[in-house]
Amino acid sequence: MHNCIKDARKFLQANGIDCLLVNSTNEFLVEYNELNENSRYNLTGFSGSAGDALLTKDKLYLFVDGRYHVQADNEVDKNIVTVVKLQTGQNFLDELINFIKEDSIVGIFSRKTSYYRYEILNNKLAKKNCQIKFFGDDPFSVTNREPMSNTISIDSSITGLDADEKLSIINSILAENEGFLVTNLEDISYLFNLRNFTYPFSSKIKAKAVITSDESKFFPVEKMDEYEEFIRNFEGKMFVDKASISLYDWFIVKDKAELIYQNPITKMKSTKNQSELNHYRLCFERTDKTMFAIREFIEKNDNLSEYDIAKKLEEYFYNFGAKNLSFRPIVAIDKNSALVHYSKTDKNTILKDGSLVLIDCGAYYEGGLATDITRVFVKGKPTDLQKKVYTTVLKMFLGAFYYPLYDDVSGLEIDAKARNIACENEIEGFEFNHGLGHGIGINVHEYPPSLSTGELANAVIEDNMCFTIEPGLYNPQYFGVRLENSCYSANREIHSFTNMCFEKKLIDYSLLSETEISQLEKFEVL
Repeated sequence: MHNCIKDARKFLQANGIDCLLVNSTNEFLVEYNELNENSRYNLTGFSGSAGDALLTKDKLYLFVDGRYHVQADNEVDKNIVTVVKLQTGQNFLDELINFIKEDSIVGIFSRKTSYYRYEILNNKLAKKNCQIKFFGDDPFSVTNREPMSNTISIDSSITGLDADEKLSIINSILAENEGFLVTNLEDISYLFNLRNFTYPFSSKIKAKAVITSDESKFFPVEKMDEYEEFIRNFEGKMFVDKASISLYDWFIVKDKAELIYQNPITKMKSTKNQSELNHYRLCFERTDKTMFAIREFIEKNDNLSEYDIAKKLEEYFYNFGAKNLSFRPIVAIDKNSALVHYSKTDKNTILKDGSLVLIDCGAYYEGGLATDITRVFVKGKPTDLQKKVYTTVLKMFLGAFYYPLYDDVSGLEIDAKARNIACENEIEGFEFNHGLGHGIGINVHEYPPSLSTGELANAVIEDNMCFTIEPGLYNPQYFGVRLENSCYSANREIHSFTNMCFEKKLIDYSLLSETEISQLEKFEVL
């Protein structure tokens, strides 16, 4: 890491820039990136899935939201890296700009920055009279363009529509000499009904595509040179989604580009059809079985470490038919459970009598859709504080789950309901410092919808959207509790894919209203 930082500062000097924005993603702008392709990790040592860095001539800043405050502190060398901890409601780019001096020249990697993000960044930097200098290749990480083996085609009995039917929908909205550039890997995997489980925590394929009124050109990862040549030679108008196109690709399209503000693939992908919903139900049956099996394993065995539980959890997932995991499972005992995205699974942290363990996990099955669930268990008899926090989080979950879905209800409103319950039942020292939920699909975090305090959460929750509800309360001095069900909306009500039980011995029924007790009857409690 130290050598990487020295090389990065030499890069600043050699290229005449004052600071460098270092991303965590790769050239496909994925969320869960392999660490060898993650230059932010190589510079800072922080392994979380979200959070970027800013390198100046004498400072290295790491910006993380509330999910990663403690993890960042634990992983970075504080003598070298300054962790900037964003609070709920703070905007990453707004805070980053505060650390850039006026009249600076700022370097960014165009392959790893979306056009949308660049547009915001450029507008903010202009107010400080700063300039942006672009670099295509990132010298601080590898670029993996090896062909993807073992790619499979998903049957229309699972997807509801075959690839030709999906592509024809896009073909039909394009006129002659118009193209639609698709660079988002979820969109590509969805449209072509292709999946690949080779890389950890993913079912996506690596490719890009151009769709016209009469054909669809598909470019796998090893043919990016052919893709660039095709774009350069294309004659006509090219529609692009600025939220998902990289700045590098934008420069290739140049004057042909026509921005779209409502991606038709996003709408198709986020509102699941009945075949997809039916398949998802089967996926969650197996995820529930896995979670119930790990519950029994914890009950029947003593002196288990986080590592022991995580290994057994993974074994159960594959025994019940998983093809891959949705993300690195979180198995967090006691104080570690207060770290929202804890990922260490320590061999020396042991589940003792009275200990809480939080397990957040999910998997991909044959259809390549991600499942996601979180439960908290206690070994032996719980304390009054454990019961109070668990029950309060359960109240937050019930308030959100039963929130009425009138025609234009947004994720913002559902999130606010859960936060209001947390405020009305405040427990000193315990905070709810993340969004209430996220969409699920080919990626474990899909948009829309979003249930949070952010701008994206203004999107309306529509029928057949799939999403999580996962309130939590955390205190780093004690523990954290998060309860997560994956759900879907239908007939203007929220329904649960997840049928895993809640823990009766962790519920203080005196804290529940009669209405909440009645609502809880819908769910199994053991």
